[in-house]
Amino acid sequence: MSHPVLLDHLESFIPLNQGEKALVEDRFEFRLVKRREKILSAGEVCRKYTFVVKGCFRMFGVDDKGFEHNIQFAAENDWIADIGSFYTQKSSQLNIEALEASEVLQIQQQDLFFLFTHVSKLNRIFKVMIDHKYIELQNRVLQNFSSTAQQRYLAFLEQYPQLFHRLPNIQIASYLGITPEFLSKIRKNLQSKG
Repeated sequence: MSHPVLLDHLESFIPLNQGEKALVEDRFEFRLVKRREKILSAGEVCRKYTFVVKGCFRMFGVDDKGFEHNIQFAAENDWIADIGSFYTQKSSQLNIEALEASEVLQIQQQDLFFLFTHVSKLNRIFKVMIDHKYIELQNRVLQNFSSTAQQRYLAFLEQYPQLFHRLPNIQIASYLGITPEFLSKIRKNLQSKG
């Protein structure tokens, strides 16, 4: 099965030759995911790295009181996985859920490691992608203790501009660590200034 969206994404980092493209395509599995379906539940091992072809996902944890806290969103041309669980093969504390009906391409750990060995460019591509995710995470941690809720919301809009109209307030508020009502106040305040 041909995966032109995935190949275009990978080649935005480094061009691949035909043999490398064929190896990549052989190792990824296409999957349809229903809205609200989880592709990872807390307590499971994250066995697949997921590339989003179409749709939107959230990765979230649940605290001791049962409140959900969104950690990451992923939409078209982005990746999502509990990287720690994927690489260590230990149980995850996180959940990954589809917020929309979605189409994804997934790869298992042994297949990804095969590609790292046989398509060395992929090793470099994944290093750059993981570096970018790490930088995003560092920035987010810094914002959580040094920025106002409005500043965090503006940073969210910058990081996820394509998701502003696709996500319900409750999901964005959970990501920002505020209530949906407070998010509505921030939005109204920004509209009155704009």
